[in-house]
Amino acid sequence: MLDSFFKISQRGSTVAQEVRGGVVTFFTMAYIVALNPLIIGLAKDADGKYIGGGDAPNLALVAAATALIAGVMTILMGVVANFPLAIATGLGLNTFVAVGIASKMTWADAMGLVVLEGLIILILVLTGFRTAVFKAVPTQLKIAISVGIGLFIALIGLVDAGFVRRTGSGPVPVTLGDNGNLVGWPIIVFAFGLFLTIALQVKKVKAAILIGIVTSTALAVAIESAFKIGPLFNGATGAVNPKGWNLNVPAMPEAIAATPKFDILGDFNLLGGFDRISLVAAVLLVFTLLLADFFDTMGTMTAIGKQAGLVDRDGNVEGANRILLVDSIAAAAGGAGSVSSNTSYIESAGGVGEGARTGLASVVTGVLFLLTTFLAPLVAIIPYEAATPALIIVGFLMMTQIKGIDWDDLGIAIPAFLTIILMPFTYNISVGIGAGFVSYVVIRVLQGRTKEISPLMYLVSGLFMVYFLQSPINIWTA
Repeated sequence: MLDSFFKISQRGSTVAQEVRGGVVTFFTMAYIVALNPLIIGLAKDADGKYIGGGDAPNLALVAAATALIAGVMTILMGVVANFPLAIATGLGLNTFVAVGIASKMTWADAMGLVVLEGLIILILVLTGFRTAVFKAVPTQLKIAISVGIGLFIALIGLVDAGFVRRTGSGPVPVTLGDNGNLVGWPIIVFAFGLFLTIALQVKKVKAAILIGIVTSTALAVAIESAFKIGPLFNGATGAVNPKGWNLNVPAMPEAIAATPKFDILGDFNLLGGFDRISLVAAVLLVFTLLLADFFDTMGTMTAIGKQAGLVDRDGNVEGANRILLVDSIAAAAGGAGSVSSNTSYIESAGGVGEGARTGLASVVTGVLFLLTTFLAPLVAIIPYEAATPALIIVGFLMMTQIKGIDWDDLGIAIPAFLTIILMPFTYNISVGIGAGFVSYVVIRVLQGRTKEISPLMYLVSGLFMVYFLQSPINIWTA
């Protein structure tokens, strides 16, 4: 029955091979259950509240919901699309939601915009428009977007670990550690975790990132227990401890496993964001989410399809419409679950490398995510310094795609360069994408190569110009 439904033999695989591939995919991306709560669970909204409306963060709730949505949507990908692709909260997207959206409104309003973005993408899939836009964007600009997000993620990791810190004033915006010096045990934990993860990655250990996080966390708990370091910033007294843990002090929970609580599921206000900020600003935030989600999934799907040998002669992925359909539903489901937009993971390549060729591997990965919901209390002990090495490694993996850009063609090289550098330098994904699109259109027009610009590229670039000019537009429409 399994062989017939998932076409296992037809694709040259076996049940054992699919199960092994599904397990490997889970271990290569299970870090998101620990990382997502640290990114969105510790961020305050415009009202000074955490996810769920509380005055204090509840990382276990975010971890449980993150694992639940990832599990359900990954199983759906396997059953509906029969493709070895796993889904979970998107890195980069969750940071944008936490930093760029929730800071302007409540968490429920921010998640409402995520749901809205997912519904729009779903409509674009059903109408065929998503595929049309994807084909309209030059392949090398798609690569640049992925590379830029990789650098952005790496910078976030360095800052959250305290390896790079803001100076606050003066000609130098950021510096190494505390005023140019690396101090404190937390930095040692970060360095240990980074080099351990690198070593495991070099040795091609499939669960390198997860092992790095778990081992570094154990070291952090032992260090905190022995030296009582405390937090970097004491919210009660306002005191700053340069040698302290950034945002989360590692400590053993009362229980390792517990019945999962899903209190934050459904905590979203679909149109609430439009009441907190201007119509133009809200539309642009949704547009930015849509663009980032839009292109990341298409690129991931194509890469995994090629690796698994599931593409035709023209490079089209088998069952692409079903894959995109599930991914679009996942984007909305992530918002409805209060864990940010869910999207396809390039880490699925690990499972494909182990032989996964069908949706059975995704079902296995999804079931493991569901089991993880019972271990949510463990997330509360993970400090940033133990988790952020994962961001550095993921950033590196995304950076490796840069070799696919033709740096001799200035018409594509300059837009790609602007896309890549402006994401980390402005701490904003949408700025990088917009700068790349607009500069590509302008340069191609100057080169007299307008035939290479599709009408949709003109349209999207025009919308990005509206995005860049939103401040004067807001003043004009006020």
